Amino acid sequence: MRRVKRLASIAAGVTVGAILSMVAVLLLGSHSALAQSAAHVNVATINGVIDPITAQYVDKEIQHAEQDRAQCLIIQLDTPGGSDSAMRDIVQHMLSSPVPIVVYVSPAGARAGSAGVFITLAADIAAMAPGTNIGAAHPVEITGEITGTMNAKVTNDAAAYARALAERRGRNADWAEEAVRESVSVTANEAVKIGVVDLIADHLPDLLAKIDGETVSTASGERTLTTKEAEIVQVSMSLPQEFLHAIVDPNIAYLLFIVGIIGLVAEFFHPGAILPGVTGAICLILAFVAFGSLPVNWGGVILIVLAVVLFILDIKVAGYVLSVGGTIAFILGSLMLFSPLIPISPSAPTVVISRPLIIITTLAITAFFVFALSAGIRAQRARVISGIHALVGATGVATSDLDPRGTVQVKSELWSAVADEDETIRKGEQVTVVAAEGVKLKVRAQK
Repeated sequence: MRRVKRLASIAAGVTVGAILSMVAVLLLGSHSALAQSAAHVNVATINGVIDPITAQYVDKEIQHAEQDRAQCLIIQLDTPGGSDSAMRDIVQHMLSSPVPIVVYVSPAGARAGSAGVFITLAADIAAMAPGTNIGAAHPVEITGEITGTMNAKVTNDAAAYARALAERRGRNADWAEEAVRESVSVTANEAVKIGVVDLIADHLPDLLAKIDGETVSTASGERTLTTKEAEIVQVSMSLPQEFLHAIVDPNIAYLLFIVGIIGLVAEFFHPGAILPGVTGAICLILAFVAFGSLPVNWGGVILIVLAVVLFILDIKVAGYVLSVGGTIAFILGSLMLFSPLIPISPSAPTVVISRPLIIITTLAITAFFVFALSAGIRAQRARVISGIHALVGATGVATSDLDPRGTVQVKSELWSAVADEDETIRKGEQVTVVAAEGVKLKVRAQK
């Protein structure tokens, strides 16, 4: 009976604890909902190249800001430019947003270059921090100015798009067109004076104070901002998004491509190792994902692949002529990898690979093929010496007279032996094995 009562009291305690926990969760959830319903602004941060991941991030945060009734979504921007399609996706999301969008070029030293110009022009309110700049959106190629019909098509399309965005938001349309056609760039102070952006703010609290009471026209109608005392809610990319966004860096994409090639080559020559092959495949896939958001020159890709082929062929050929050619092709391919020979979108940034990184990578991949891989292949091809042939060069002692035949003890085993060159070897003399014929050893007396 006592046991039953004890079990009942334990069950009651567990039940009460569960109920209290549920109440606490409900209270906390209620508190969170109340806190979220208070005046607040969401801040999304964009650093680096504009890519499809960035576009997904902005779209998600616009929806999030609408759902939690944020006063506005502030996009804190620092970019050299990026993918034209990703930039246009972001602009379309901004123009159709029911939530006011504020673009803030920040912190000091940040820039809104190329694609960043279009994103800033599309904002309901555009602001810049002191020490920032905006502009430089003219298409260029590796040899300099783009000329001809293609240049006219690319430039005219971008200029018209920039002018249309500026006119829609009541900004300086002439400057917007000039930023594309002449690649002009202005500081924050100049941008405010000529009507490219609306204001300068030292930091986020200063920005919120300055835009408080502003009325903007959104896709859902006019909205008056109440931001002076609003809570700042930072909204970051998810970890997968941050990872994918991080690899859209020319240096990282380049390294992933090279590591991928080396991994697959190592797996090809050492089948069954598994790890090099899996690593190489993953790195190559990630590299091509990054290439999708970068201005890739496929001639550079082909040169790098050609270099690898030359390195492999040189393993089978005497000398290092092909390796020298492979090294030259590899360097040229690396330099050309992100320098397309056709016009690129004005929204795309200038992309280069670090020169020290190219030098280090060239030395590493040359060493890999010339020394490591070739040595491994030679070792695989080497004749395996085992059994009686492994005794050649070993020393032993004659256990009988060899005149010329007899027996010797080598490595604690008795062997039939014959004296080399029909010399006579006496019992007890030290001998050296010079050859193996069938099951007999040919030995020579040690001098």
